[in-house]
Parts: sequence; structure tokens; C-alpha cells
Amino acid sequence: MPHIQLPEGLQGIRGPMAFRPETAKPLNELAEILLHAPNSLDPAERELIATYVSSLNDCYFCQTVHGAIAAAHLDGDEDLVKRVKADFQHAGISDKLKALLVIAGKVQRGGKHVTAQDVEEARKVGATDVEIHDTVLIAAAFCMYNRYVDGLATWQPQEEDLYRERGKKTAREGYVTMSKEYIPQAELETQGA
Repeated sequence: MPHIQLPEGLQGIRGPMAFRPETAKPLNELAEILLHAPNSLDPAERELIATYVSSLNDCYFCQTVHGAIAAAHLDGDEDLVKRVKADFQHAGISDKLKALLVIAGKVQRGGKHVTAQDVEEARKVGATDVEIHDTVLIAAAFCMYNRYVDGLATWQPQEEDLYRERGKKTAREGYVTMSKEYIPQAELETQGA
């Protein structure tokens, strides 16, 4: 049961975002830029970073929904998502993504854990400064999102089909468009959305 009165029927982060639309707007815009907008890292790679960090933070909602979004971008390959969460070094992903996941995992523990050698290793396998930057920001943002979801004890249903369907839709439409489902349009219009 949530620690505060949240709108009913909205799982995970959707409840607190609907509760406070003025903070939801920039949070959704950040997710849109980091995970959905054009980037040299494809959306599946960025969603895998978010999923991995969320799994390290033991946030059921975020690791499940972002894993479903990643799988949607990977033609339904849920097994790859599970392998990345369990042991990314032996998953069928690029060396560049593996190096970026090392950085993301260190950010999850604390930003000062990232070393110059970690960054150099990522560069050696083709990571650009923008990709390194975005990996660090995705990891940091997901520590915040995970704590937002779990710190309010949001409703997190266990039916994976719910996440699968939401993942497919978010992969297609993006975060800002999806937020219109649970943030009243009048709120968005008064904020200039």
C-alpha cells in the first residue's frame, strides 16, 4: 500500500507522476531524451542500461517495465534482457555496451566509483563521449526513478503481461506521449506541454 494517497490503478511511477504532474513533466521529458530520442546508442541499449541499474537497485517495477521496453526493441527477446541483468559480461551484447554497463553499475554504487580506466576501456571499444555521458546520466536518473517508485511504496503488480504490453506501447510512442494517459491533459496544457 502506498505511503501517501496516490491515484488508484496506476502502477509504479505512474501513480506519483499523476499525483504531481508539475514534476512528472520534466521527469518524462528527461526519460524521453535519454531513452527514446535519436542517439548513437539504440533505444534497446539505453533501455538495457536502465533495466540493469534498476535490477541492481532491486526496483521491481522499473526493471520489469524497462526490461519489457528493451525486449520490445529487441523483437521480443526477453531472454537477452534476463541475461543482461544476471551476467551482462556473458550476454550476447556488444563489447561497447558491456563497457558502458560497467560504468552504469559503478554509478549505481556511487559516482566516484567510476574510474578513468573504466572510461578509457569504453572508449577503446568505440564509446563516444556522448555515449559515456548518457550512460552516466541514465544510471544516475534511474537511481532517482527507482527510489521515487520504491520510496513511496507504489503499487507494482506482478503480472508480466501488463509490463509486456506497456513496454511495446512505450517503445513505439515514447515517454512524453505515454504520460498523456495518466496525467490530466488540463494539467499538461497549463504547463505549456
